[in-house]
Amino acid sequence: MLVSLADIEDLLQNPASGAPVRLRREAGVVIEATATDAAFPVMHGQPVLIDFAASIVPREWFREEREVYSLIGKRCDLPRAVKGWLFGTAAISRRNFRALRRLLEGAPSRHVLMVGAGQKGMGSDLLYDDPAISLIAFDVYPSPLTVFSADAHRIPLQDRSVDAVCVQAVLEHVLDPARVVSEIYRVLKPGGYVYAETPFMQQVHEGAYDFTRFTELGHRWLFRDFDVLDRGPIGGPGLSVYWAMKYFFRGLTRSRMAANVLSLPFGVLALFDRFMPAGHLIDGANGVYFLGRKSETGLQASGIAAAYEGAQR
Repeated sequence: MLVSLADIEDLLQNPASGAPVRLRREAGVVIEATATDAAFPVMHGQPVLIDFAASIVPREWFREEREVYSLIGKRCDLPRAVKGWLFGTAAISRRNFRALRRLLEGAPSRHVLMVGAGQKGMGSDLLYDDPAISLIAFDVYPSPLTVFSADAHRIPLQDRSVDAVCVQAVLEHVLDPARVVSEIYRVLKPGGYVYAETPFMQQVHEGAYDFTRFTELGHRWLFRDFDVLDRGPIGGPGLSVYWAMKYFFRGLTRSRMAANVLSLPFGVLALFDRFMPAGHLIDGANGVYFLGRKSETGLQASGIAAAYEGAQR
C-alpha cells in the first residue's frame, strides 16, 4: 500500500547535504518543501527532491505543472501484460515479488522503497495491494503512483530507513548504476533486501535516457555488496530475437505500429525459451533479475568468475 507523505516526512532529506526537509501544507496539500539550506519545487502536491546541479534531470521540467511528465507518456499496460503472460516473463516477476513479500513477513515496519515507480512494473501489484507493506515510491517525475520526485543517484531518504528496495527496469536509464546501487545500500537497514530487474539483450528505449545493459554475471557484480538469495534470466534468446526483429522492422518502416504488427510472428520464438537449459537462457537473456540481502562482506573480485552460471563453463 502506498504511503502518504505525512507517514515518511521525518525520513526526507536534502539529497545534496542531508539536511532534513520540511513540508508546508494548505488544506492538506503540500505547497512548499524546504531544508535549512535549500528550497525545492512542488508539483501536484509532491516535493521534487532533486539536486539539479548534479543531475541530468533539468529543472525546466518543473517550471509548471502538466498532466504527463514521463518521456514515454501514458502507456497501455494490456499489451505488455499479454506478452508477459505469453512469454513467461510476468510469471518470473510475480514469483520473485512473492518471494520478497515472504521475506518481509518478519520485518516490523515493512517499508519498501520503489525506485523509478512512475509506472507500475510487472508483478509489483503484489506489493501495492498488500496492506501490510508500506510503499515509498518515487521517480524523476510525479505520478499517481509516487509520493515524491527524486534522482536515484541521490535518494533523499535517511540512512538505514527502509526494509527493502525494488528497482525494476530502471538501472538502464541511470547514468551511473553503481552509484544508484550504493544509494540503495545506504538507505537499507542492516539485513534489508533488494530486488532488481535490468535488461540485457534489448534495444534502446526511452531515447536519450537509456544508457546501459548488463549480462547476468555483470548484474551480480553490480550487486556485489549483497548476498544473493536468487538470480537469473528473464526471457532468453527467443525473446531477444523478437526484440531485435521489432526494431529491425521499425527501422525499415519508420513506423512503431507497423513494426509491432510485422514482428508478431517472431514472438513465437520466445515460447521456445521454456525448453532451453538455464545456462543458455543466461547467456542469451533478454533481461536479468537479482534478489539479495544487504551484506557486510559481499562478493569479492576473486570470486566473480566462479559465480558465472552460463553455458560456456
